[in-house]
Amino acid sequence: MSGVFGAAYRVRGVVLGWATALLIGGVLLRLVLPAGPIANVAGVVSLVALIGYVAAVAVSWAGRSRAADYEDTRAEVWVQPPVRGRWLALNSPATQVPSHGVRGYGQSHAVDLVYAPAGVSRPEFGAGPSMLPATDFPAFGEPVLAMLDGVVERASDWRRDHRSRSTMAAMLYIALEGVVRSIGGPGFVVGNHVVIRGSDGVYGAVAHLRRGSLRVRPGDRVVAGQVIAECGNSGNSTEPHVHAQLMDRRSFLVAQGVPMAFAGITIEPAPLAAASDAERDGDAAAEPAPQAGMPRSGDFLEA
Repeated sequence: MSGVFGAAYRVRGVVLGWATALLIGGVLLRLVLPAGPIANVAGVVSLVALIGYVAAVAVSWAGRSRAADYEDTRAEVWVQPPVRGRWLALNSPATQVPSHGVRGYGQSHAVDLVYAPAGVSRPEFGAGPSMLPATDFPAFGEPVLAMLDGVVERASDWRRDHRSRSTMAAMLYIALEGVVRSIGGPGFVVGNHVVIRGSDGVYGAVAHLRRGSLRVRPGDRVVAGQVIAECGNSGNSTEPHVHAQLMDRRSFLVAQGVPMAFAGITIEPAPLAAASDAERDGDAAAEPAPQAGMPRSGDFLEA
């Protein structure tokens, strides 16, 4: 998106974050400070923040259709998968767009990948403690790969890997936690991450990486398939997984999403979908055929 409105739409997240922080701060100051000039200044700050908040929400609402036209009609960019082995796809753009329910942070066409090797189980949601160590999940520590050739623009790995959010109560907690994280900026939401600029001006990002696992630094030139970090559970994450996306800017704050597809993969349909296809085709023992593209939510990707 370009033009004045496009610029306003891109910075809506910045305005929304600062307005939220100033609004909360102003209200708290008004509550604790005695009546006087300082308290009055806090009131003015709160009013300005409220105006900014409403303006950002209005721009977000008004720009939905323009953002959809800009992001959803672009040709998909083919990249290498950021993982090796068998992974479960969740929040996939092949199922819905925006895949994560929002277009902020350039994640309209992002996908989440959870390691699911055959014969290896991972903790089941709702079947145990609300918060499990990240090391209990098979994805933790798995290598994460560059999706495209290019130059590393951003790289961060100082944030801790927290415990999982494995029950409904924990999901409510992470919803509130996410609001607080968003005030701190996208880094606290995506966690440890790497952003790579491709030769065509498209940026590939992988997020929720393991603390201390970076193999690259800003300015490094990388090739697709190169190990750049390890899977972790940093940022706004319910369990160790790889969040992958393409975007049109290096900054999550102002980026918009770019459709992507994975080359050189096999897609194994979700069990119910596979059974339905086999019944329709009259072949219950049908094997997944090698293919490429983007798995739907619930499908498995083999790379």
